[in-house]
Amino acid sequence: MLVQGADDAWQPVSGAEVYRKVLAVARALRQWGVRKGDRVALLAENRWEWAVADFAALALGAVDVPIYPTLPADHVAVLLRDSGAKVVFVSTRAQLEKVESVRAQTSMEQVVMMDDGPAEDAVSFAALLQYAAEGEKDEEFDRGAEAVAPADLATLIYTSGTTGEPKGVMLTHGNIASNLNYSLAEIPAGPEDSCISFLPLSHITARHLDYALFAKGATVAYCPKFDTLPQAMTQVKPTMFVGVPRVYEKVRQAVEQKSAGSPVKKKLLWWAVAVGRRHLEETSAGKTPQAWDWKLAKRLIYSKIAKAFGGRVRIFISGGAPLGIDTASWFGAVGIRILEGYGLTETSPVLALNTPVAYRMGSVGRPLPNVQCKIAEDGELLVKGPNVFVGYWQKPQETAEAFEDGWLKTGDISRLDEDGFLYVTDRKKELLKTSGGKMIAPQPIEGKLKGHLLVAQAALVGDKHKFAAALISPNFAALEAWAVQQGVKAGSRRELVAHPVVVAAYQGIVDQVNDGLAGYETIKRFRLVADEWALETGELTPSLKLKRRVINEKYSSEIADLYRDEAVAHG
Repeated sequence: MLVQGADDAWQPVSGAEVYRKVLAVARALRQWGVRKGDRVALLAENRWEWAVADFAALALGAVDVPIYPTLPADHVAVLLRDSGAKVVFVSTRAQLEKVESVRAQTSMEQVVMMDDGPAEDAVSFAALLQYAAEGEKDEEFDRGAEAVAPADLATLIYTSGTTGEPKGVMLTHGNIASNLNYSLAEIPAGPEDSCISFLPLSHITARHLDYALFAKGATVAYCPKFDTLPQAMTQVKPTMFVGVPRVYEKVRQAVEQKSAGSPVKKKLLWWAVAVGRRHLEETSAGKTPQAWDWKLAKRLIYSKIAKAFGGRVRIFISGGAPLGIDTASWFGAVGIRILEGYGLTETSPVLALNTPVAYRMGSVGRPLPNVQCKIAEDGELLVKGPNVFVGYWQKPQETAEAFEDGWLKTGDISRLDEDGFLYVTDRKKELLKTSGGKMIAPQPIEGKLKGHLLVAQAALVGDKHKFAAALISPNFAALEAWAVQQGVKAGSRRELVAHPVVVAAYQGIVDQVNDGLAGYETIKRFRLVADEWALETGELTPSLKLKRRVINEKYSSEIADLYRDEAVAHG
């Protein structure tokens, strides 16, 4: 484990020291009356204290409840109240104030603050560490941890709520362990490897990764703030990198934006990407092309992009949302093969994953050996396996509705090819059905739009309408720089996105995307919005997926305007 000190230097924490800290926290929890099955909540950014509190709760047979630290107080109150958490670990004074403001609505008995400093209403995390001495071993604690059974509940993870009320996903120790046994079976990792933990530990993907790396003896470096990730990558120089698609999209846009300021650099990047695309079959197979032009492009361009990830990464993985073929092929063209995977919170999470020995771009890999898959008549993926959750917390009706004849309904439209690779097209509930009866999958089209430097986010609309339209949230950093180059003057972002020259530029982007679509899929109209969509402003989930319900409500007037004269619009 690596942790960053006050001087920004990364300090190693040994396995023995982690054990001591876990033992100490577990003893404190036990002293407070926490027993098997009791819930312990964690409201914190990624940091070593998160992992220690997590392990301490799990070792006691308690059930931890991770909560996204960006949630407002009223949302936190709902989760604390629903879970009945007795103890809450918070990272900062701001998080402490958040839970204290709703304490009367919950069952909280103790609050622990990870940051140093006095707090009247909380116990300091540092104070808990006195409950175990350096080098101490506790056989009774060890036996208790080993006695926790596979069927025992390990965690309640509340879904991010893209479609409505959050539900507590109940995952057992057996669910998580069975998934760990297979998810990295074909991905080499060991004590010489390192990875930065920056995806929210409140999400099962990040926790699963950390558990897997700890099991293999690899080093995990905790990065609590996303905006410090670039610095962390250059300092830690990880050998593995796992991110959601938006992280990869941002890296690509940063590279393209940096080259856009110079005609020479721009042409050089275009040339290097074109060279890489000619050798994509080789790089997709895990081979290093030996052609002179590829070697030259690597020296001039590809190596610099690799340095953005620290320069040592040999395994790149993407999950949490569809990567998109445009993003996958662009990175493949610059010598970075991204192993895309797929899963749900309800499946602990991995269902399928590309590996260095079984890779197919555009797919999410082959299903894990202990996972059964079948495609329903309407195209929905159904799954079975020991990693499938046991139900939603205190919601028997929703649990029953999640299954069909013992198969979990994933809600994803999918297909399996002749070689067993799984392709996920879109969310079943997010498919758009035009008034003419045509079904449109929005995510691939949105992915193509986001492949352009000037587009940060895009949302396709048009359900029950005659044609598809799009709301586009620009990449304002790139757009504002481009506007200066074009001599476009605007006093605000609202004026900027309404400027005729800007609208014309985005029309060109939409036209490019439309060239590769079927007629009924094409975007007939679009609207640029003056907002950056983010988790904090409510348009994105913590895993950076679109909250379509929120977007549709927020921009209802803009959407209505797009279809103002639908009766005469061509379809």
